[in-house]
Amino acid sequence: MTSTQRAVLIRAYGGASVAEVAEIPKPSAGDGQVLVRVAAAGVNGIDWKVREGSVQKAFPVELPAVLGIELAGKVEAVGPGATRFKVGDRVMGPLGRLGAYAEFVPVAEANLVHTPEVLSDVQAAGIPVAAVAAWLSLHQAGPIAAGQRILIHGAAGGLGGYAVQYAKQAGAEVFATASAANLKYVRSLGADHVVDYRSKPFESVAKGIDLVLDYVGGDVLDRSWDVLTQDGAIVSTAAPGIVARTPAGRRGLWFVNKADAPLLARLAAQIAQGSLVSKLSEVVGFNDIPAAIERSRVGPRIGKVVADFSR
Repeated sequence: MTSTQRAVLIRAYGGASVAEVAEIPKPSAGDGQVLVRVAAAGVNGIDWKVREGSVQKAFPVELPAVLGIELAGKVEAVGPGATRFKVGDRVMGPLGRLGAYAEFVPVAEANLVHTPEVLSDVQAAGIPVAAVAAWLSLHQAGPIAAGQRILIHGAAGGLGGYAVQYAKQAGAEVFATASAANLKYVRSLGADHVVDYRSKPFESVAKGIDLVLDYVGGDVLDRSWDVLTQDGAIVSTAAPGIVARTPAGRRGLWFVNKADAPLLARLAAQIAQGSLVSKLSEVVGFNDIPAAIERSRVGPRIGKVVADFSR
């Protein structure tokens, strides 16, 4: 068996050209880890942010660094002390770090769950990060109660699409922002009020909001304080400086995702059963990952992008 493998990595911070396909040593599974033969991996916004070096304080990395944070595949080997999986098991999950864009990846077994039989590896690879992060960010500021008014920025994206569904399942009144091309999709997920952010200020529709989920950042965050109730909160995955930008007397929370295998297993089961929609907008081949990372930077899209390593 070959001792090297393909990987997508960066050797320096920069634009689209710094992400490259390269050969690196094949790893082995350490204590409490399994070695996964990766079949597919999800493409996420954090990829281009890490590539550019814009999140070094929040996500410090040592260069060269293999990109990618979630995967699906089969267990190739089991490391010392790992007992939850056996060789050949189909698994999915987040790494809890970088490194998913490689053919073989050691992963802490605590982060992984069995892939539901009805889900392909490509379907499974787009679930772990966004599905869990949307759930946890929705609940970070406190329990969600029926009748609450929740505003979700970036509602057509990977995070936003899940968050709309979770909020509706909890009985909330959901306000959402999206581009004109994606309004119909967001409505289909259950959003009560959908605003084309390019043609109308969201502030003209969203008022008396109890919770804002900011998956966009920029001036959207700063404009959102005015739509909140006095006791309302903003949770952001896109603005690491939200605490410093929170006005006096207001509540702004920075969200950092974490692995939650029991929650992931529950959400994956709902997707497998059809009670939760998981949308893929594009499937690319391994060599196309660098270009897909750049496309995720420059434009909004519906759902998730996944790399199929067999392509």
